[in-house]
Amino acid sequence: MRGRALIFWDPKRPGKKRDAIDTDQITPAQDCVSESLATLDERWKEGAFRYLMPGFRARVHAGETFLVAGDRFAIGSSREMSPAGLKAIAEEAGRTMVVVCGSGMGDIFRRNALNLGLHFIQSPEAVADAKDGDEFEFDPATRTLRNRTQGKSYEPVPLTPKEEEIRRSGGIFEVGRREYRAGVEPMNVVFPDRATARSMTSTEQIVWAHRVDKSAEVEPGATLEVYADLLPASDGTAPFSIHTFRQIVGGGDIAPRRAAIANDHFVFTGKEADEKQTSISREFAERHGIRAPHYAPPGTGIFHFYFPEQGLIVPGGFYPGADSHSRAYGAYGAVGIGVGSTTLGFGWATGAVYFTVPRQRRVVFEGKLQAWVSGKDIVLKLLHGWGAKQSQGMSVEFVDRNRELPIPYRNTIANMMAEAEAMNGIFAQDEVTEAWYRERGFPLPYPRVSPGEDARWEIDETLDLSSVVPMIAKPFSPGNAFPADEVAKERITFTKAMIGSCTNGGYEDLLQAALVLRAARERGVDRVAKGAEFVIFPGSGTVKRLIERPDPRLRGESIAEVFRAAGGEIRQSWCGPCFGQGPDALAQGERAITSFNRNWQNRMGVGGEGYLASPPVVAASALAGYMAPPSELGVPWDPVAFGV
Repeated sequence: MRGRALIFWDPKRPGKKRDAIDTDQITPAQDCVSESLATLDERWKEGAFRYLMPGFRARVHAGETFLVAGDRFAIGSSREMSPAGLKAIAEEAGRTMVVVCGSGMGDIFRRNALNLGLHFIQSPEAVADAKDGDEFEFDPATRTLRNRTQGKSYEPVPLTPKEEEIRRSGGIFEVGRREYRAGVEPMNVVFPDRATARSMTSTEQIVWAHRVDKSAEVEPGATLEVYADLLPASDGTAPFSIHTFRQIVGGGDIAPRRAAIANDHFVFTGKEADEKQTSISREFAERHGIRAPHYAPPGTGIFHFYFPEQGLIVPGGFYPGADSHSRAYGAYGAVGIGVGSTTLGFGWATGAVYFTVPRQRRVVFEGKLQAWVSGKDIVLKLLHGWGAKQSQGMSVEFVDRNRELPIPYRNTIANMMAEAEAMNGIFAQDEVTEAWYRERGFPLPYPRVSPGEDARWEIDETLDLSSVVPMIAKPFSPGNAFPADEVAKERITFTKAMIGSCTNGGYEDLLQAALVLRAARERGVDRVAKGAEFVIFPGSGTVKRLIERPDPRLRGESIAEVFRAAGGEIRQSWCGPCFGQGPDALAQGERAITSFNRNWQNRMGVGGEGYLASPPVVAASALAGYMAPPSELGVPWDPVAFGV
């Protein structure tokens, strides 16, 4: 295969290739719509690099088929639309796309590319050498890349044997058909005995228990087939999952295995195309008898928040979800990973998915939490400290040594391992976990899992919670975080303050914000600053109902009453504004402070700027009129008065 280089240069670093191109840039949110299973890739092709490189499609058609980018290419969302669109753009011109990038690559995109047969080469040397107009040659048999212009050849980062098998088979469709025809065995989960578990992390033990091949070794770099306890999708990712499932099983009335679908992405936009997309999932669920709680209609809840709330996520489980923030399930002592739609469709057909075991790292939280500090501040501090490399694709085991972190805080931290570019993040089951399940009456079917005494950690680090203060992350990275009191000195104003999402949309998250508002009211600051909107998005329909009830910590008021008294507006439970959809998306030139999880360029709306903070900081900022922590309003932290 031959073609010319199409290079993404970094405008801020002359002569350097652009690092950390995310899937929001490859396929903007408005182009992720699937109006029909018959025309899945039309919008995806039209939108590829719409804003980052508007002439991309024409350049590929003209022969620039070797896409060259820097390190950490295609991080972010589980948008199968991204590799599918890139591959299809080349194919419609009778060409073949080859992605050439650094050693780091978004884990979900990488799996998606293998599944779809999109060629990729991870070679820092090839990236560093590439110049505009260079002629490249790629041998698909050996995966050898040659820069013909410069007379250099490159060997890529190797694939695992199973990955190579998937690639040579032509992708996940053919592998899925072969496995499905061979017969699908019942799920068989057996946890390791104490001696075996001694040398394994929590993630490794859960993967070991869920192996299809019980003789397979669980070690970093091994690709295994792993049983899934639940295979959830959103209305955004379900259509391609449905397509994959039908391609594998051959259509008909064969039911998907352990499927769950939540309508939370394209549901309150009022657009006809979005309604068509939602209808694909609805009709599939009706056909196969997928009902509540496994099917969530619009407004019922956000995917990663709703399914744990319904007891469908349990400690010790393995959960591949077709959304990058499925990592949130690690808060509950489970392995949650983000996957693409083809992986999920394969899972619906076979009950299992392929998983490459990552390297393991540990973060031990010590010390005591300080005033107004929550899970969001902790994870922003962590991402800031990790810098450009972030987690390096590892699995991250969190140890809450002093039991300082309730489940909502853990949810925020595990959820945002998507932004940390981790395979997953997990808090091992402990008394905090068990109390959460006991209060809700949910059974725990698996034995308690915790890291073994001799577990291997590639990186082992400690974070002193007493060193963490309220934080604010500036554009365009969650790791671009600073102490909120320092940011307050800059008097950064905004047009919107937004609280909620799957990251911080729980009852306790919203309560923290309400405590700030009520305490500030007692000091004479009782309304949102002039010129700013204050909008709240509960994590689920249940939370939306619960915040209407009186709470003694608010002296008999409800959270909703406190929000409305300050000028806040409560919206439906959905993801839209977090990824630039619906009426609350940012317009060109608008700025927002939010409790969402991503503030990448154009993420919350084209031309808008997003800042990230905890619910208390967002609430304080809404009153102050500029970005600031509660201390800026003179609001003290009083755990006795607040009852927390």
